[in-house]
Amino acid sequence: MATKRKPAPLSLKPDFEDAARRWEAYLQGELLDRPLVCVTAPIAGKKTVPGSSYHDRVNGDMDQIIENMLINAEATYFGGEAMPATWLSFGCDEIAAFCGAELHFSPDSPDTCWSKPFVDDWEKVLPLRLQENNPLWQRMLKFYRKAADRLGGKMLLNHLDLHTNGDLLAPIRGPERLCMDMIEQPEVIDRAMADARTIFKKVWYDIAAAGRMDEFGYCGGLYSMEGAAVISCDFCCMIGRDMFRRWILPEYEAESAIVKHAFHHWDGPGALTHEADILACKGFHTIGYVPTVGHGVGRIKHIECLDLLKRCQKAGKAVQAYGTPDEVKLMHRELDPAKVMYCTNTATPQEAEELLSWLVRNT
Repeated sequence: MATKRKPAPLSLKPDFEDAARRWEAYLQGELLDRPLVCVTAPIAGKKTVPGSSYHDRVNGDMDQIIENMLINAEATYFGGEAMPATWLSFGCDEIAAFCGAELHFSPDSPDTCWSKPFVDDWEKVLPLRLQENNPLWQRMLKFYRKAADRLGGKMLLNHLDLHTNGDLLAPIRGPERLCMDMIEQPEVIDRAMADARTIFKKVWYDIAAAGRMDEFGYCGGLYSMEGAAVISCDFCCMIGRDMFRRWILPEYEAESAIVKHAFHHWDGPGALTHEADILACKGFHTIGYVPTVGHGVGRIKHIECLDLLKRCQKAGKAVQAYGTPDEVKLMHRELDPAKVMYCTNTATPQEAEELLSWLVRNT
């Protein structure tokens, strides 16, 4: 096995080595002189261009999209542990599309997508596999190769939006039909979930190779020399505890073992049904709760979810907390500084540095 290379310093992150040291301390549960903070600010006089949507990345010019990412990164001050990084995802159902589903967009909603289910009979499609010659899969690999060539030494590469496990089976079968399958033919779902685990592993390593992540490093919500990514299952809000423990929790553990430093995307109040099991999951390092009200409609703030964030920390997990600089200061009085990743932005780089100094003085 080849020796793992240390990621090269980034020209857009002059304090890369100090930030990397702080990320490593955070991942080991160690507190330095302040909590981990990802704070960005615009750089005066630098131009920006519109970012790319999922639809753009599926259909647009890859070289121009990558160039625009660089332009916007060059216009951004990355303070604290914020890292300049690309994100090339085609959307939450992209892995389903790599397995044969049709990816659909609406002109009214280019920043999301969905796939058309194609499984009418599991026996006719199992074992489920990623299609090597699938045009979208080949485009994604090419996208990462181009990004690595153009952005290497300047920016890190995020991994994909890793919706596998239940979030892979639901879009190819349909969530309602999958729920019925879990009742009527659970042994078949056992096999499908095992296939999803194989697909996760293939996607992880093939994308890492295409993006030369052993050379340039990973950045997927977490930054790490070893690898990090977001793991999720939005579908889990539709099933009960026994089903979750049979099918989703084992997949979380298996995927986390590959990722090593897993960030759990915990989407909305419906998923709180499985709070105890999620917090007991050994593989999750950081919990990123998406605070919404009702059925995912209407966003609230992390500062309004402090009781939940504290429960996560009490269970041994780190948490991601978004907020304004003033909200960060208030949350800092309540949360364990060794187990939190604050994410914020300021109007100027000077204000970003002032926030970091305040946190040092008050930790």
